[in-house]
Amino acid sequence: MEDNIKRLLDKLAAHKKKLDALRPFSKGVMAKLKEYYDVEGTYNSNAIEGNTLSLGETKLVILDGVTIGGKSVREHLEAINHKKAIDYLESIVGQTPQISEELILEVHKLILREIDDENAGKYRDKKVHLSGSRYLPPDPQVVPLKMREFIAQINQGGKQPVIAAADAHYGLVTIHPFIDGNGRTARLLMNLLLLRTGYPPAIVPVSRREEYIKSLEKAQTTGEMASYYILICECAEYSLAQYIRAVE
Repeated sequence: MEDNIKRLLDKLAAHKKKLDALRPFSKGVMAKLKEYYDVEGTYNSNAIEGNTLSLGETKLVILDGVTIGGKSVREHLEAINHKKAIDYLESIVGQTPQISEELILEVHKLILREIDDENAGKYRDKKVHLSGSRYLPPDPQVVPLKMREFIAQINQGGKQPVIAAADAHYGLVTIHPFIDGNGRTARLLMNLLLLRTGYPPAIVPVSRREEYIKSLEKAQTTGEMASYYILICECAEYSLAQYIRAVE
């Protein structure tokens, strides 16, 4: 498994070098790439959590402001809020040198805005059980301390960028600091870290939902991270290939 990860990281480095050689991108290409990530990222991240808006419907909601008949207000808000969270993170990519609790709480607040304002941007004060998983997140009393330790680890740096971003995603969903919105917040945090190091966002497709969830549970219950790392590296590799194709 470790050899597979090394091969993937080598491929990522080669793709990243090729992408960097194509910089700077034109405004037209940048606009096209942003629209792609806004729609694909929002659709897949929400669909993983059970949102039933299709890819086309998600595009209509977040880009055209269309209301989709037969879909709930919550599903519309989940799409709109995710797009706003992407916009927020893109606005601070080059501004904030370190990840902070305030940044993570702001992202979560955007995700749950008008859906659950009582819990938006706040750590949970209840125990949670993950449906269908053998993993039990920590008690709410230790969440603030674990989050501070987690953020300190992120800011240490020194890891390969995709692995560092994957670790940040894994760390957040493992602490599971919120009542709701943990997965979406974690995937956005992962992509903020990727963007800061010049990588495109890595989109976990809903088609790999079961594999994704199982790889996380395996890591959480056994400490074996290889299958999770491979999945995230493959998602990052796909995004790099998409960006290179768009620029060329």
